[in-house]
Amino acid sequence: MVGVGGCAPAGSAPGGSAGGDPGRHREAFDERAAEVAGAWRPGSDWSGGYLPLQDATVLPGQPGFTADTEAAFRSGWYRDQIPLPTKVPADAAIRFPDGALTVPLISAAEAYRQLDQGDPPPCEGRPRVPQAPSPTDATRPDDSVATQAATACIPLTVTGVTLGTAEVRTSRGVAAVPAWLFTVAELTTPVARLAVAPRAVTAVPEPTAPPRTLPAGVAGADRLRRVEGTRLTYTVSLGACDSGPTALVRESDDVVVVGGGVVQGTGECIALAVLKPVTVTLTAPLGARPVLDVGTGRVLTLATP
Repeated sequence: MVGVGGCAPAGSAPGGSAGGDPGRHREAFDERAAEVAGAWRPGSDWSGGYLPLQDATVLPGQPGFTADTEAAFRSGWYRDQIPLPTKVPADAAIRFPDGALTVPLISAAEAYRQLDQGDPPPCEGRPRVPQAPSPTDATRPDDSVATQAATACIPLTVTGVTLGTAEVRTSRGVAAVPAWLFTVAELTTPVARLAVAPRAVTAVPEPTAPPRTLPAGVAGADRLRRVEGTRLTYTVSLGACDSGPTALVRESDDVVVVGGGVVQGTGECIALAVLKPVTVTLTAPLGARPVLDVGTGRVLTLATP
């Protein structure tokens, strides 16, 4: 819902002493982050089971997106051009940095059912099926398939599938997880759908947040966008008229807490949360440490790029 009211970071308390002072933002964040980290109590499955911390659809390489193919990927628009095997393969191992775990899998047909989210809406004035290029078409030899097919308002075309693995961030670090790799005609990398049966997947622990609201000038984090060694990129939720955010992080040996410092707007403002990306550099690679939102205490999961 969109309304009009005073500007404030999403989830923060109105007023407060943090205001626009970056030093006070840091102090207020550190106090809150210490409470969030102190409340973190994962169960035994966190270090002994399979608990994925990113989307079940993974891009193993660079997809070569166009605007159209990226829209189709984000929306889950696919069409299959091959028979999809319904046989459930034998159990297979997930390989973690600290060992392996054998888990049951799902069939390629079931993985595709999870992947496919329906058909795109009609696109007025554009073809609904791919058009074969004529001999007079002025396409360059180095044009990608995605570039040549992007003029059609269609789903992504699945032309093959194999069982392989995909690198996935889990509670035990980055693991090689069994996955069905779908070859897509319009992309330059397969689309992987994790093949682990739901009964073998452990749910992310419920968050434990401090009872009080966020301090003014401190905003919560929404999703991880990228993890590269010591660098984390994540989105911060703030008010539509607020400025910033600046990245705020508190790390220890077993947990990382993130959020953002913002300067609150004044006067009337649309009551609409805005997500903005920030990047922070840790003192050590993230490894198997969870990343927690300073606002809610929940574990942040990694979004598909």
